Amino acid sequence: MKRLAIGVLLAAAMAGVFLYTGVTRDAEYRRLVAAGDEAVAQDQIYLAIEAFSGAIALKSDTMLAHLKRGETYHRRGDLVAALRDLTRAAALAPEATRPLEQLGDVTQALGRHEEAAQHYAAYVARDDQTPRVLYKLALTHHHADRTVRAIPLLRRAIELDSQMPEAHYLLGIGLWNQDSLDEAAEAFSQAVALSPGFIAAREALSGVFSAAGRLDEHIGELETLAALEPDRPDRDVELGLGYARVGRTDMAVLALGRAAEEHPEQPLVYTALGRVWLDIARTTDDRVAVAKALGALQSIPTAIASSEALTLLARAQLRSGEVDDAVAALELATKRFPLEPAAFVELADLVERAGDPVRAHQLLVDHDVLMPNAPTPGRVARLTRIADLSLRLGDPADAVVRLTQARALGEPSAALHIRLADAASRAGDRDVARTVIAEGLAQYPTDRTLLALQRIFE
Repeated sequence: MKRLAIGVLLAAAMAGVFLYTGVTRDAEYRRLVAAGDEAVAQDQIYLAIEAFSGAIALKSDTMLAHLKRGETYHRRGDLVAALRDLTRAAALAPEATRPLEQLGDVTQALGRHEEAAQHYAAYVARDDQTPRVLYKLALTHHHADRTVRAIPLLRRAIELDSQMPEAHYLLGIGLWNQDSLDEAAEAFSQAVALSPGFIAAREALSGVFSAAGRLDEHIGELETLAALEPDRPDRDVELGLGYARVGRTDMAVLALGRAAEEHPEQPLVYTALGRVWLDIARTTDDRVAVAKALGALQSIPTAIASSEALTLLARAQLRSGEVDDAVAALELATKRFPLEPAAFVELADLVERAGDPVRAHQLLVDHDVLMPNAPTPGRVARLTRIADLSLRLGDPADAVVRLTQARALGEPSAALHIRLADAASRAGDRDVARTVIAEGLAQYPTDRTLLALQRIFE
């Protein structure tokens, strides 16, 4: 009996020790978590990590300390460490949403957009009433070009919280990608109404107004952008060229002239001013406008003039009869990056006129390499011109290649079939010539030249 009593007393004592130890551990754990929170609030990141690490050492199977340390690592920019802790937090509390959002944020920052989408989607599956996370999930779909999936999420986020300018902006981008211009304009307008200094939204609104043909509103946004960022000369350039596009050349000259006074060291301003004066000269045949264009463009030192500026300078020089100077300017333009593709065509015109078809051919080939996705009618015309030069240079095989490319662009004609058949014949490939003639007659059965060629090649 005595032994039993002693055993009971020992058991009670040990239980007391364990209870005391557990209570003490819990208290110390809470103290360390609170200390970590306080350090974070004071931006003492290293102290916060140390406190949360101490809490984890005491109770490694609790979610909160892992979550808070992961968030702190994220704040410090240590994304790998943050990912480790947040993954552990999510595993310890599978139904918790906060670790999922944080995991989405970290994987998004790591550029792992698909993984981020999975974390945000898991959050939304548990709670679809948080507009912030709906927006983040939509953003991952946007990065992955899944506009169709992003739009309903953004509409839902806006329904829950209409005061999110970034959600309206992203919705506008998605709608613009679907060519819903009026709806996109409304979304961008909502974004800038909520945040008047939201530059990206104003730029997008200006762009969608332009695409929709709402040019006065387009100009209005350009004016606002220029006013919001007065120290950016490119804003004045965009505004000046915008005025010129709608025929308000007086306002264009005024805006660009003022920009030149405020930013005399900026070549892009003089380039734009030269372009506007050249446009005026082309429509009015005003020699004063030509002189103004020359003055603006020649004020740019040759050593720093862009390919675009040199091409414009050559056009002004041609209008002034300075052909040799124009050739020299275009030669420089075809060697200065970023290249102005038009320089190659304009120089080809001049050197061909001067009797150098070899150089003209090469320039046009270079231009075609630079502009493989040029509008079809223009590219067909240039490929046909290259083919003509190839024939002049005794290279009918190259002419066949160019004319075949032109026909493949989807705008064939009887004349193109005739040219291709002729080139194939000159290259010694009569079978190809017959095939081309037959294909041409299938589309243009009454064309006299094709019928005559068919008889010749029978």
